[in-house]
Amino acid sequence: MEIASPAPATATATATARPAARQTALWLVCLLTAFAPLSAGAHEAALANMTAAARAALESLDEAQLEKARFPLDSEERFDWHFVPKARKGLPLGDLNEEQREAVMALLMATLSEAGFSKTIDIIALEDVLAVLENNPERRNPDLYHLCVFGDPEADGTWAWSFEGHHLSMNFTIVGGRLLAGTPSFFGANPGEVRDGPRAGLRVLGDEEDKARELAATLAADDDRRATAFLDQTPRDILTFNQVEFEPLPREGIGWNDLTEAEQQQLWQLIRLYIGRHRAEFEKHELERIDEAGREHIVFAWAGGLEAGQGHYYRIEGPTFLVEYANVQNDAHHPHTVWRDPQNDFGRDLLREHWHEHHDEEAAEAVEAAGR
Repeated sequence: MEIASPAPATATATATARPAARQTALWLVCLLTAFAPLSAGAHEAALANMTAAARAALESLDEAQLEKARFPLDSEERFDWHFVPKARKGLPLGDLNEEQREAVMALLMATLSEAGFSKTIDIIALEDVLAVLENNPERRNPDLYHLCVFGDPEADGTWAWSFEGHHLSMNFTIVGGRLLAGTPSFFGANPGEVRDGPRAGLRVLGDEEDKARELAATLAADDDRRATAFLDQTPRDILTFNQVEFEPLPREGIGWNDLTEAEQQQLWQLIRLYIGRHRAEFEKHELERIDEAGREHIVFAWAGGLEAGQGHYYRIEGPTFLVEYANVQNDAHHPHTVWRDPQNDFGRDLLREHWHEHHDEEAAEAVEAAGR
């Protein structure tokens, strides 16, 4: 079946080489879409592009590769997510030829923003840095990032996909061709800053660290607000780790309404760093959900030192999201970040509503049971 070429999001150069003409054409499309205004139905159009990209990626694969890449939507494997180096489900980049790898990159570009795609490529590239630092190229391998597709990516369908490897776990659920759930979403970086070599100075998650520290330093200047915003202990890692379902964390920190207008803007921009890893159409959808739930319910908490190189942790909570950031390991040189949804990780709420609406109680129960 003929697949229309998906409209990609803007992107920095990928790790794969392209013939000059193809690369120029891709960049022209990227530039044209980068500044296009969001129209009514833009969210649905972006989902259609993502779906077309997923179909194109699958159609590029041979039978043995499809066996690795495809799973039923109700597979328990959908909930087996992690961010450490380990054996993984799915089809690794190392099994792909150049054309197939570009098809996977096109799927990522159809889903992520320019910033999100750039961070993704940089995190993968850090495996080469670690391979040299640790003298272990087998374990630290940029080809060990895996694609999984759950169900059938159809225009009006309900399906899911993930892309995962060391320090990356992105999970997307599409429901009825209309709605998207994009959590859990984990980005990490080791080293936090590349000190030597051709990538010296690279800080993949530098903004996530610097902008939060700037806000925390402002709050620390006032003893009362410091006492409210700062936690007593600094966790060594994100508290929700790779739990499939997580219990609500203690509601600690300083509330939105206790911040000045300038601090509120700082916090909002920090939130957007995480949600803005996805395309503008999907980011807009999530920001609207936060606003509908009420910004006044957002809480920010910081723990640890305020100087670069000191271990630190922060989290931001609202009714529809949780952001966690931890940078304690390797002398605060190894950040972990995660964006989660307390009700809708893996699209739980969306799937439940969809199948109840379509009177398919058996399907709803099967997917919920798989995630337990």
